[in-house]
Amino acid sequence: MNIILFDNNRAEFYPLSLTRPISYFRIGILTIKEKWEKYYDSISVHTEKYLSKKYISKLEDDNIWINAQIIPNESIITEINNLRVGESLFKNSTLLAYRSKDNSSSNLNKISSNAEFSFLTSITDIFSLNGEEINNDLKRMYSNNDLEWNTEVKNLEEIKNSNTKIGKNSIYIEKGARLNNCILNTNNGPIYIGKDAEIMEGSIIRGPFAMCKNSVLKIGAKIYESTTIGPYCKVGGEVNNSVFFGYSSKAHDGFLGNSIIGEWCNLGADTNNSNLKNNYDDVKIWNYVVNSFKDTKLQFCGLIMGDHSKSGINTMFNTGTVVGVGANVFGSGFPRNFIPSFSWGGSSGLIVHKLEKFFITAEKVMSRRSVTLSDEDKNILSFIYDVTKSYRNEK
Repeated sequence: MNIILFDNNRAEFYPLSLTRPISYFRIGILTIKEKWEKYYDSISVHTEKYLSKKYISKLEDDNIWINAQIIPNESIITEINNLRVGESLFKNSTLLAYRSKDNSSSNLNKISSNAEFSFLTSITDIFSLNGEEINNDLKRMYSNNDLEWNTEVKNLEEIKNSNTKIGKNSIYIEKGARLNNCILNTNNGPIYIGKDAEIMEGSIIRGPFAMCKNSVLKIGAKIYESTTIGPYCKVGGEVNNSVFFGYSSKAHDGFLGNSIIGEWCNLGADTNNSNLKNNYDDVKIWNYVVNSFKDTKLQFCGLIMGDHSKSGINTMFNTGTVVGVGANVFGSGFPRNFIPSFSWGGSSGLIVHKLEKFFITAEKVMSRRSVTLSDEDKNILSFIYDVTKSYRNEK
C-alpha cells in the first residue's frame, strides 16, 4: 500500500508545525511518521506548499491518505487496511483516512470508525501522551518486550555493574551508549537509551524515559518520568514530562517542566520555566487559530518553543509561554507569555530579529552538528518570517 500522511488543522500546532509536517512531531521515542513506518513500507507526507519541496509526496494510482494526527495502533490499522477505493473513514466528524488516487476526499462513501486510538487534538497532547507513547514505541521497536538489557551492547556487563537499577520494568540500551554511576528508576515505566548516547555520572532518571541517538545527559541531571530527549541534544538540570524534538540544548542547571522544545533551540544556563500557576488554575496558552489565549484544561503546562529559538542565561518563562520560530529571548524579569517568531528581547520589550542576521546564527549553530542550512530551509524560514509579520506589528 502507498500511504500518504496528510496534515489537517495545522494552525492548532503552531509554532511547531510552522517548520515541519505534523507527522514529523516526536512523541515517545519515534516521530509519528516513524511510528507508521513500523506498519507500512511506503510512507510519504502531504503538507503545505511552502514545505512540499523538502517534504515530498509520493503519489501512485492507488493511495491511502491518513490523517497525520492519528497515533497508529492495530485497531485503527485494521480499519484502514479494509478501506476500498472510493471509501473514507470518519470518527464522528473527523476525517481519519480515505483511499483515492488524488488528495480529494469529497464524494467518497463514508464509513464510521469503531477503533480506539490516540489522536492529537492540541499541541499539549505531545507531552501529555509522551509517557504512554514511550511504552508503545518500545513495543513497536522490539519483538521481545521483556528484554531487560540489549545483549548486543559490548560493554553491557560494565554498564550493569556501574549503575543502579530500581524497579522491574525494562531498560533498553542501544549499541555505543555510555553511562556510569547513574540511578535508573523503572518503577513507573521503562527506560530507553539510544545509539551512541551518553549519560554522565550522577544522573538520576525515572521512567518512562527515552533518550535518542547521540544525545548527552550532563553530570548530575535529574530527569522525571514521561520525558523524551530527541537525537543530538545536550540536556542538564531538572526536567519533567518534556519533549525535545532534537538538535537542541539545555546543557545547564534550571527547571523545565511540561514543555516542548523544537529543533536547533538553546536554553541558556539557569533558564527556568513555571509549569503551575500560583492559584492552581488551568493554564491558558496562545492559540494561532483564535489569535488569543486558549484554555488548555491542564493544571500543568510550561514552555512551548519553536525551532531555532534561544534564551539567555537566567531567563524566566512564565506558565504556559509560547515562543515562536527564530526568537531570541533574554534579560531580567518575565517576558510576555507569547513571543512572536523572529522577535528579539525580553520583558523590557521586543524588536525584530532580522532575517539576514538570523541566518548567520542558524548556519553557525547547525554547522556544530555537521548539518547545513540548505536553500530549502532558508526558503521555508523566509516564508515563515513573512507570514508572521503581523504578530510583530510589522508592515
